[in-house]
Amino acid sequence: MSVLADAWDYLTDPFSWVGANGMFGENFDGSVRFQRDSILALTLEHLYMSIAAVGIATAIALPLGLWLGHLRRGGTATTVVSNVSRAMPTVALLTLFAASSIGFGNRAVIIAAAIFAFPPILTNAYTGMAGVDRDVRDAAFGQGMSRRQVALRVELPLAVPLVAAGLRTSATQTVATVPLAALVAGGGLGVIINNGLATQRYGQVLAGGLLVAALALGTDALLARLQRRVTPAPLRAAARATAGA
Repeated sequence: MSVLADAWDYLTDPFSWVGANGMFGENFDGSVRFQRDSILALTLEHLYMSIAAVGIATAIALPLGLWLGHLRRGGTATTVVSNVSRAMPTVALLTLFAASSIGFGNRAVIIAAAIFAFPPILTNAYTGMAGVDRDVRDAAFGQGMSRRQVALRVELPLAVPLVAAGLRTSATQTVATVPLAALVAGGGLGVIINNGLATQRYGQVLAGGLLVAALALGTDALLARLQRRVTPAPLRAAARATAGA
């Protein structure tokens, strides 16, 4: 039987989606865990790790990028930090974490994925705020606005498209990176790929890859719609006019 046929059989088998023993089980301490033979359970676990990683990165990178962008300072440092974070191999980080007190499992993956998710958010937040026209800032200050009012009521709305784009890029990349969790005893859709490789069921490997790709593309499409919604109408109109020209 071909790999494509095996992948189709795996994806159309109801037991592949719900698992032989349901979607959830219990650990020895009584806590709930996701079953490793259920596509739905692994997808939920995948999303949980992705959301946690992006949430941690956002909590640190977003306010830092907005603040530095508002001050128009730290551009070089922001670039260096972003480039260093991008250059860190996620697999190498997971190996280091496994040898440390962090250990194996989902916690190590969330921390590594958060480091990987950090650069796009920081860079776009900084660029969005720092890129606001200086004349607009000066006009706002001239009307008696405080520095905080200028940042929140003038600069931030104009920076929203770039900030949202950074969050979108970060989330999509994280969803595509989390499958590495299976290499350090973590969960998520990477388990399907890892188990398929271990048992030489290459149709299952293909099915796992298709599921990860579909989840990443779905995440990108959803966040693209949200990005358009949060972008102020005048900026959307200006973007359409620029594209039309």
